Amino acid sequence: FQEIVLRSSEDGAVLKLGDIARVELGAEDYGFRTHHNGRVATGVAISLASGGNALEVAESVRNLIRDQEQYFPPGLTAVVPFDNTPFVRVAITGVIWTLLEAILLVFLVMFLFLQNWRATLIPTLAIPVVILGTFGILAALGFSINMLTMFAMILAIGLLVDDAIVVVENVERVMDEEGLSPLEATRKSMDQITGALIGIGVVLSAVYVPMAFLGGATGVIYRQFSATMVSAIGLSVIVAIIFTPALCATMLKQTPKGKDGEKKGFFGWFNRTFDRGNEKYQGIVRRIIAWRKSSFAAFLVIVALMVFLFLRLPTAFLPNEDQGNLFVLIQGPVGSSQERTMEVIEEVEQYFLEEEGDLISDIFAIQGFSFAGIGQSNGMAFITLKDWSERKDPSESVAALAERAAARFSSINNALVYAIIPPPITELGTSAGFTFFLQDNAGHGHEALMDARNQLLGLAAQSPLLTNTRPNGLDDAPQLRVEVDNEKAAALGLSMDEINRTLGVAWGGLYIDDFIERGRVKRVYVQAEAPFRMQPEDFRYWSVRNSAGEMVPFSSFGTTRWDYGSPRLERYNGISAVEIQGEGVPGVSSGAAMLEIERLVEELPPGFGIEWTATSYQERQAGGQTSMLYTLSLLIVFLALAALYESWAIPTAVLLAAPLGVIGAVLASSLRGMERDVYFQVAMLTTVGLTSKNAILIVEFAKINLENGMRLLEATVAAVRDRLRPILMTSLAFGFGVVPLTIASGAGSGAQKAIGTGVLGGMLVGTFLGIFFVPLFFFIIERLFIRKKGRSHE
Repeated sequence: FQEIVLRSSEDGAVLKLGDIARVELGAEDYGFRTHHNGRVATGVAISLASGGNALEVAESVRNLIRDQEQYFPPGLTAVVPFDNTPFVRVAITGVIWTLLEAILLVFLVMFLFLQNWRATLIPTLAIPVVILGTFGILAALGFSINMLTMFAMILAIGLLVDDAIVVVENVERVMDEEGLSPLEATRKSMDQITGALIGIGVVLSAVYVPMAFLGGATGVIYRQFSATMVSAIGLSVIVAIIFTPALCATMLKQTPKGKDGEKKGFFGWFNRTFDRGNEKYQGIVRRIIAWRKSSFAAFLVIVALMVFLFLRLPTAFLPNEDQGNLFVLIQGPVGSSQERTMEVIEEVEQYFLEEEGDLISDIFAIQGFSFAGIGQSNGMAFITLKDWSERKDPSESVAALAERAAARFSSINNALVYAIIPPPITELGTSAGFTFFLQDNAGHGHEALMDARNQLLGLAAQSPLLTNTRPNGLDDAPQLRVEVDNEKAAALGLSMDEINRTLGVAWGGLYIDDFIERGRVKRVYVQAEAPFRMQPEDFRYWSVRNSAGEMVPFSSFGTTRWDYGSPRLERYNGISAVEIQGEGVPGVSSGAAMLEIERLVEELPPGFGIEWTATSYQERQAGGQTSMLYTLSLLIVFLALAALYESWAIPTAVLLAAPLGVIGAVLASSLRGMERDVYFQVAMLTTVGLTSKNAILIVEFAKINLENGMRLLEATVAAVRDRLRPILMTSLAFGFGVVPLTIASGAGSGAQKAIGTGVLGGMLVGTFLGIFFVPLFFFIIERLFIRKKGRSHE
């Protein structure tokens, strides 16, 4: 380059480039500096395209790196310091093991009640048939195997064996009581329970169908649950009506009448104990019906308590997960130099590598970039923790590490440093907690908006419910304004294009061309020497050529002055706004933190408001859809049962049992300190389906007994006597199936606990209360209908 010849436009003199310019090699951009585990590095960020498979993309990237490493210069290695996919892989693997544990527990519960390997094997065979069929339907619908579909499959395990259990148990009961052959008992049993099986399938499907039609991120979650559950439930009913009876007729062996009373050992003791309990249970049901006014009043108290606890349960969008990653945001004072920001980054690196080294796998730090913006005073670190198998203690979780780091970083004076947990869903925001925009709705101006922002941040810092409340943007900074007098410039024969070009080349640099250097393509930039562009006074060195070929000093037509303003201006929905993020203190849900923010905003001057965004927007949208979802599900269930049984009485008796399970879900979640989030809503709907299913088993048999000429009370008591065993068996099978979810740990445990806790609590309480209150509901409602028809019910 130094040998390139230039010719002067004035006298035609020939000069070499090396005589008037200095040529040197350097970095293309000096705005960023990156470290990996405290050593100089460079990084490449790869984001997943819409509709892409994260695991496949991550594997492809790693394969590409392995292929290219052979061409790296000596001493250069490639690592992947930050990756979201291990969490996905480990979480799905954990859910698969949970699925297998659920199958085993369900099998053991069935064997306890059926006490026959052949009878236990029949419902077990339904599991792979339904699971394979469900996966086939999901593939046809375009869904993938992910945590959402696997969660649904675990819940479906308990539900899909229920139908088969009902068939097998009733066939066994008919053979024992009437001494029929397996084929004859199967035929008689199916005449009794086919209607109940269809009713159960309709109710459970109707509970989940409305979920598929909701919008937003919540709708995506619900849609996959809905598709999985409805497919599994529908297939389980088909299997129970077609496949299970065939197995019963061929696999079961005929036994003498009353064989259960002759069993010895543990099973004999279990049967005798169960029969005695069943007799006591029938007596309690008779007393509840006799004291029906007091009993129904107790039910109303339970409903009131359910509403009270439900409203007090804190709200959230999704539970925070230990994804094995942590973000650290660094915001230096306005105008901080690159060196000053790097000092803070090195202090952050030192803390994690030395004080938390047993937990840390990788640290990738960037100076000049953060989620708040680009600038030399900004920085960010991506922290990757070791595998979950090496972090068993709660003090080694991401949440505990973030809390310790926040306490340590509060002593840093050169910058504000925040340790934040990633959001539950990648790309749906940049952090857990809440995110909103403070808007200048009245048009007060930028300065008033910044004053309101600072006032709100001050109020949030004093709130005992909030922590890490911070602006997610760049603060106003000193700016050097270059002002050109257009009239003077025109009078001096200068064009604005020439002025801008000269200033751009001198101060900002101009890309010229590419060149090849040792086999690599590099860029050529032209820029003034650093000593001539360091201070505002350096503009005096520069002149611009006018139309007459004369050099006009910058001071003849331009001036400079210092100003103070925002490096970027933000708008939200077309209104000037600034973004703010934060979290609730440990133990405070995101919903409670959002309510606290809304309370603080009311203390700001008139004209300022907020709009929730990212996960906070989805949380509010999900909360607004909750009441509609519950109402629509219950309405569809009611209409489906009314059409199936051609009666208003049976659907009413069935749906009255729904609050009995809901209070159990609310109580369990409250006792474990959980929130009312999207997964809790799934658990709620599942609980409604389970309690309705148990109610159908009782009501269907009571209705058949009534139609066969039995009086109302005796028909009701006979139904609870015959249905107690299958209700307890199916409920316990389902309950033990979700126990692994309830006690989950490691990757994905937050979502598993949220679903498992609600479902298990709802199933236990709903089953216990339902077996006592459902007979009461049926008796009261049928008694009213019988009175209207003028018949005797005694």
